[in-house]
Amino acid sequence: MRSDLRILGLVMAGGEGRRLLPLTEERSKPSVPFGGSYRIVDFVLSSLLNSGIYSNFVLVQYRSQSLIHHLREGWRISTPHPDDFITVVPPQMRVGRVWYRGTADAVYQNFNLIYDYRPDLIAVFGADHIYRMHIGHMVRFHRKKKADLTVATLPVPVSEASAFGVARAREDDTIVAWEEKPADPPEMPGRPGWSYSSMGNYIFEPGALVNVLKRVMEEDLEPDFGKTIVPLMVEDPAYRVAAYDFHRNEVPGVKPYEEKGYWRDVGTLQAYWSAHMDLLGAQPRFDLNNRLWPIHSQSYHRASPRVLSATLEDCSLGVGSVVDGARIVRSVIGRNTWIETGAEIVDSIVMDHCRIGHDTRIHRGIVDRYNFIQDGEVIAVDAAQRREGAKVEGDLIAIPRGRTRPI
Repeated sequence: MRSDLRILGLVMAGGEGRRLLPLTEERSKPSVPFGGSYRIVDFVLSSLLNSGIYSNFVLVQYRSQSLIHHLREGWRISTPHPDDFITVVPPQMRVGRVWYRGTADAVYQNFNLIYDYRPDLIAVFGADHIYRMHIGHMVRFHRKKKADLTVATLPVPVSEASAFGVARAREDDTIVAWEEKPADPPEMPGRPGWSYSSMGNYIFEPGALVNVLKRVMEEDLEPDFGKTIVPLMVEDPAYRVAAYDFHRNEVPGVKPYEEKGYWRDVGTLQAYWSAHMDLLGAQPRFDLNNRLWPIHSQSYHRASPRVLSATLEDCSLGVGSVVDGARIVRSVIGRNTWIETGAEIVDSIVMDHCRIGHDTRIHRGIVDRYNFIQDGEVIAVDAAQRREGAKVEGDLIAIPRGRTRPI
C-alpha cells in the first residue's frame, strides 16, 4: 500500500565490508549473495517497497558494479507513477572533488535529490543487514511523537551493547543521551539488563536533516550519522529525537516460531554463516517463505533443482542446481550449482554457478560464486592444503569468488 506521505528513501549501500573478506574482494557488502537466491541489499529494498515507500535512491561507492548490475536486473519498477523508482547514485563530486567520506557526507553531497523531490519525510536506511521491517509502523510512531529524528533501536543485552551506538531514553521514548560503542552501556527504561542499540535506520524531518548536515560540514565534523548527526540532535534542545523499539514492529506473515525482531549485522564471516544457519530447520529463526512480506530479488529463470540420488538433511537447494550422489547436511546451496558423486557438504554455504567435483569434502565452508572444487579437494580448516586467497575465521573457511564463466 502506497504511503499517503511523500517519503524519500536514501539507502546507504556504499559499504566496503572489510571484515567480510574475501566475499567483498570484488563487490561491496550490500551486493554479497545471501540465502541462495538474494543479495544483502534485497532485504532493505523489500522492506521499503513492502511498506509502500516507492521513491528510493541507492547511494553506492565501493566496488559498485556488481550491485549496479543486480539492481538493474532485479529491481525494475514499471508503473505509470512518476514517483516510483529505484535509482543508483554514485559519487558525483557536486561539492568538491572527493568521494563520499561517510554516510552523512553521502547525503550531503546529494542534497539536490532532496530539493528536487521535496519529501515530507526522509528514510535513511542501511543496506548491510538481514531483517524484515514494516517501516510504516516506524513512520506512524515518528509522527505521533512529533520527532525531528526517529532512530530504529534494537534491545540487546547490556553485555553486547558496546559494539553499537546506544541510546539513553526516557519512558516516553525520547532519547536524552547517545553514546557510540560505550564501555558501560545505559539500560533501557523499565528493562534492566538491556540496552537500546542503533540499527542504523533513521526517519528524518527534511528541514532538520538539512540544517544539521550543513552545520556538520561548516564545522568540519566527522560526517557520520551514528557518530555525529544523532549526538548533535540529541544534545540540541531545538530537536526532539525518539527511539523506536524494533520489537514493537509487526510484519505480516511472520510465523510464531520465528525470532521476534530478527535483525543481523552480517559483517563478519561468522555472523554471515550463522545467519544462513538461521534459515534452516523445521522452525527457522528467520523463515524466508513469507508470501505476505516477500523478499524480492532478481528473477532467475531456471528449472527446479534436481536430485538424481543423494543423502539430504536440512538443506536448501537453489533453482537450476543438480545433485548427483552427494551427501548434503545443514547447508545452503545457491542456484545453478552441480554437485557430483561422493561429494560431502556439511554446515556450509555454496553460492551460485559452482561445480563441486567427485569425492570432495566441504565442512563449515563458504564457497563464493563460480568456483570449481576439484575432484577429491577438501575445503575445511583442517585441510592439508588451502586454496590461494582462502580466509580462515575460527572454524570457518571462505573461498573467494571464482572466474566468471558459463556453466
